[in-house]
Amino acid sequence: MDEPRSHAEEKQASQSTQTRKRQLDDNDAEPRTKRARLTRKNLAHFNKMGRKKTSDPSDDSGSTKTLSTTASGFGTQARKNGILDPISSKPPTNLEDIRERLARSRQTASPPESVYRQYARTVATAHSEATMVVKAGGKLLKEYDDDGYHQEFNQAFIGYPKDAGFNNRLSAPQPDFIEGLEMEEFQPFPVDDVSGAVLYKDDRRSVTLPHIAGEWKGRGKDMEEAALQSSYDGAALVYARNQALAYQGKSDPPGHANVTTFTTNGTLLNLYAHYAAPSAEDEDTLEYHQYPISTTDIKGTYQGHKNGRKELRNAQDYAKQQSYAMRDELKEHWKQNRNKLPPVAEGVHLPDVEPPPHATDGYEDASPHVLQEVEVEDEDDYEIVQPTTPRESSHHSKSSHRHHSSSQHSSKSHHHSSHHSSPHHSSKSSHHSSSHSSTHKRKASSSQTSSHGASAHASKHGSYWKKNSEGHYYHKHSDGTVQWYDDVKDHHRH
Repeated sequence: MDEPRSHAEEKQASQSTQTRKRQLDDNDAEPRTKRARLTRKNLAHFNKMGRKKTSDPSDDSGSTKTLSTTASGFGTQARKNGILDPISSKPPTNLEDIRERLARSRQTASPPESVYRQYARTVATAHSEATMVVKAGGKLLKEYDDDGYHQEFNQAFIGYPKDAGFNNRLSAPQPDFIEGLEMEEFQPFPVDDVSGAVLYKDDRRSVTLPHIAGEWKGRGKDMEEAALQSSYDGAALVYARNQALAYQGKSDPPGHANVTTFTTNGTLLNLYAHYAAPSAEDEDTLEYHQYPISTTDIKGTYQGHKNGRKELRNAQDYAKQQSYAMRDELKEHWKQNRNKLPPVAEGVHLPDVEPPPHATDGYEDASPHVLQEVEVEDEDDYEIVQPTTPRESSHHSKSSHRHHSSSQHSSKSHHHSSHHSSPHHSSKSSHHSSSHSSTHKRKASSSQTSSHGASAHASKHGSYWKKNSEGHYYHKHSDGTVQWYDDVKDHHRH
């Protein structure tokens, strides 16, 4: 039973609660349990790394306290999580392309000078952040007519997983502005399978996988605090984008930024480019960069106002393009892979057969990686990936290889794609692990590796062959190719 508190203690606690702009209730911030797919091994590794907590000797292991973006210590914890400030961030490899794109002329005419003067007066008299968002924001931001693409203001990302690396011990991001597609637009693809994709829990119209966010401050308020909040917003968007790419077995080119944030107090407009990359000091540490693109005085002069407004709206247009492109890629990937494999018969007896000589070389266990439940710390159940028929197997392997190769640009990009979730842990990409698979096989649980009534010889390699519903035995390799027992048997006969 809790001890009663004095009136002074209750008053102090109430005041402390009011000063927290964005502290969430733990129950509200609890993410939904998700099932990870095994269509790509790197996604399983990615989620595992994302859920490992940062090691801190001074941390109370039983504490669930999180820091809001305005709380003391937020910046320090954000840095521990790998979130860099603009000074420490490195320029993205596509910085010039970004700046050129934002500076392009728009097809619509700029607002007349009378609109600018009205804007300047509004900013000069706005005393609160809310007034700035409503009065000034409406004159800067573009609104789209798309039914499934909309804006949200000052809503916490309660759909995000806790302790995903970048947000360890931090309350959920809550930008003043976010814009993106709603969850329904991704149907029939189960987009909630992608960690961090859906921002708001239990909301089928939730903004999903956005690529732009913004922070406002009232007149004369702290823009450094806005930049800190923006760095956290951007890291959240980068995390979700990288998860969506990893789901497809892809990644952005190293150092390539596709997420944008902005901060403004009505006078200055700052635009930032965001991406994640391994630390130069430690390749096992992922860092989230927030690099300044431009700073514009949108209140001082009419020309400055036009320039800033144009850049912001161009950034919105690009974010919208990226959102639609990601949706289309995820849906297409899902359609191409969902029905290729026949159902697997559970609990069947395995044939008394020796696997091919090379199949078990260098492995701790001959159990196929993707057909057993992976032992992952704090990991949810995994769906079983099922085999193609012999004819489909050859074609699928080739098309998969072409798709994977076109999305990778260097060996470093393979390494980068596997570092999306935690600044303190890493895993190799699926392409790298297929080349050095001996270092990445995992042991299945004892209940899985035991055979069900098979012979002593089959018990040694009992989990190597699986049987589909048509009665054919197969083995699915870590690179996605499927080997059929009938083919091996015929080969040995000849």
